[in-house]
Amino acid sequence: MALWDFLNLYYSQAKKMSFWNFLNYWYGQAKRMSFWNFLNYWYGQAKTMSFWNFLNYWHRQAKRMSDTYKDVEFNLEVVTCAHDQVLFLEAGSDFTDVLISFLTLTLGTIVRVLNQHYCRNDDEEAPPTIGSLTSLYNGLENLDSGHFWTESCKEMLLNPKSSFEAECRKLKLDINGTQPTKYFCCEDFNCVYPRQSNISMHRDAATCTCGKSLKREIGTRDSSSDGDGGIFTVKNGSFLISGDMVLVPNINVAGSVMETLSNLAITDKDGTEQWKMTFGVNDIVIMLEDLLIPETESAAIETEPGNLFHEADSNSKKMNVRLTVQKSTNKLLFAQSEEDFVDFLFSLLTVPLGGVAFLLGGNTSLTKLDNLYRSVENINEDKYLSNPDIKNRLINPKLRHGYMSKNQILPLTEENGPRMYYNLDLNLGKEWLSYAGRDPVIEFRNGHRHGSYLKEPTMYMVSDDLIVTPLTMTSSLSILTELKIPLSDVEEVEVQIGLQEGLSILKASLTSTSALTDGLMVDSMFKKQPKQDD
Repeated sequence: MALWDFLNLYYSQAKKMSFWNFLNYWYGQAKRMSFWNFLNYWYGQAKTMSFWNFLNYWHRQAKRMSDTYKDVEFNLEVVTCAHDQVLFLEAGSDFTDVLISFLTLTLGTIVRVLNQHYCRNDDEEAPPTIGSLTSLYNGLENLDSGHFWTESCKEMLLNPKSSFEAECRKLKLDINGTQPTKYFCCEDFNCVYPRQSNISMHRDAATCTCGKSLKREIGTRDSSSDGDGGIFTVKNGSFLISGDMVLVPNINVAGSVMETLSNLAITDKDGTEQWKMTFGVNDIVIMLEDLLIPETESAAIETEPGNLFHEADSNSKKMNVRLTVQKSTNKLLFAQSEEDFVDFLFSLLTVPLGGVAFLLGGNTSLTKLDNLYRSVENINEDKYLSNPDIKNRLINPKLRHGYMSKNQILPLTEENGPRMYYNLDLNLGKEWLSYAGRDPVIEFRNGHRHGSYLKEPTMYMVSDDLIVTPLTMTSSLSILTELKIPLSDVEEVEVQIGLQEGLSILKASLTSTSALTDGLMVDSMFKKQPKQDD
């Protein structure tokens, strides 16, 4: 075709999707080699240069993070085998705390951090696609704010906070750039209702007893302090981390060489070499990304509800979803649902990574994530963690206060608000919150005015990779027209989404770009149905 026709074609594609979706679309079109061919290609490149030059090359390629942590470095001992494969790292508590903090990051935060990391400095490489979570997040970003009760509801989902805010702010390197919590009270300074029962941690998300919005920021005078001990691990601790993210205490504290090597799955010491290496912010982000990439495509999906951690709860909330399927191929075209199911899907972005591993019984189909989770689960908290409670908080984390939706069907709980006190100086006409003081203690309001993020009633269309758009007759027909599917080849079936289906969708969303097909096992669902005679 002519040059201008070519440009118009690509321009028409760009108008149909967001910038990131457009990049991801063409990035998908450009995939011309398998994962292993890609690795073999770069392994061939590595053989033409020294080990250090190869590492330095990728270090230069990885410069994408902002200047916030550009000078933060970790000096580590690295042990490699004969093929330069990393056997394990020897690291102090500061580096180990950063790795453990991955479990505290919410799914939405992970997508946002990776998107921002790759778009800095005019990087031409598209952000990685994390299963269907990337498209779920990008679809949320493109959904008009008018579908949410308030702008704050959408903002809470796009930038979901962690219940480990206080800990993460003390990390040597916090890739999320956690900011201090802000607090909001009634917009009317002269409101006569008690302040202590009308404080929110989310701007304009809740209402005062008087009916006005809680959107006027109220300051704090002091901050909470947990002393100068360790964050997640004991201060000045020493740990070993394998290439598969198995974490164990170092031999100088654990006491047994053979047991430590066995825990790291190391059976042969021949050809090993020791190196001193410096890890920076880009290396940390790459480790986070690596944590969420399945080793092989075949390892991606095993979502049979009976294999998951929790038994089905017959009393759990059920949601009705209508699946639109092409009969001749059993291909899921899209799902139709009310706002409750979409509210549930968006709420997945608020779940911490450690909470995902807990819900799935440490079997997420992501080997490195499972290894890191089980390492924390199995560690002796009395010896190697900063306090006895931190282990339970890491392996079964709670949602941030105010994030629980009434449409959440997974067995999750949210944290209580911090213990704070309201202060008022009538002479100065000032008010503030403090962590120390006398009663009354603040009773924080829920994060949602109506118990959910989305307004009701509204119907939505959900794609197989969890992109959410408003449902209209024209949009439905447009999809069928684009795919050239006759109406006679279309079938609709209504399914109920409960606890087990929710867990299956969650698991599939981590690794599959067909989260609904794999999570609901659409293929087997229709194969089991006997065909009707014409």
